[in-house]
Amino acid sequence: MTARIAVEGLGLSFGGVAALSGVTMAVPPAEIRGIIGPNGAGKTTLLNAICGIVPPTEGRVLLDGQPITGLKPSAIAARGLRRTFQTSALFGGLTVLENVVTGLHTGLRAGLLDGILGSRRLRAEEAEGIEKAHRVLEFVGMAGFADRRASALSFGQQRLVEIARALVSEPSVVLLDEPAVGLSLNRLSDIDRLLRRIRDERGVTLLLIEHVIRLVMEVSDSITVLAAGTVIAEGRPEQVRQDPAVVTAYLGTAVHA
Repeated sequence: MTARIAVEGLGLSFGGVAALSGVTMAVPPAEIRGIIGPNGAGKTTLLNAICGIVPPTEGRVLLDGQPITGLKPSAIAARGLRRTFQTSALFGGLTVLENVVTGLHTGLRAGLLDGILGSRRLRAEEAEGIEKAHRVLEFVGMAGFADRRASALSFGQQRLVEIARALVSEPSVVLLDEPAVGLSLNRLSDIDRLLRRIRDERGVTLLLIEHVIRLVMEVSDSITVLAAGTVIAEGRPEQVRQDPAVVTAYLGTAVHA
């Protein structure tokens, strides 16, 4: 089976300092892959390289067997790979619904002339986008907040809207950078269920960076562990938890949380 997302020998340096070195992994369709490691391990840098925000200095990334290394982030997004970030990237002055609709920008078919003329094609596309946004808000449990300004949401609610915006274009891969940061224990269980539903009901492959080790160990199908920009372990959560290299990297604490 072709991996949904594959990373082959990825390397990335900043000013002569290696942030990533020889990172290789293959993630099959509809899998939740946890990516963990100590601070400074290169986790966010890896996601940035995969989605095209920073170009790797060596190696390549493949999406469904096709290389995407060197493409602009918008071109990669148009191929079905979306990303959320550690900090909120919502437009505070827009409503929740409007924020989710912005996630459709790479798939719009109407052109500039359609916009100028207010064509039937543009109106149909707008109506279709609004309907998709409503459906995905229902999916993440935020349908009742569609008309609320994003700036009025709690931090946890903003995270859900960001996930909805990533899902609205029906991607095959979503990169999630700490979706549970700052959430209460009750909210953690909600995120756990939502991630499983995204995998099971939508068939989406998820790459998940998360410092809440309990969550990532419970929800992930498999885990890749980074330290100092290299892969030091990979496998099922129960295997990774007991790997001596992982215990050493975490000083014997976080992996048992």
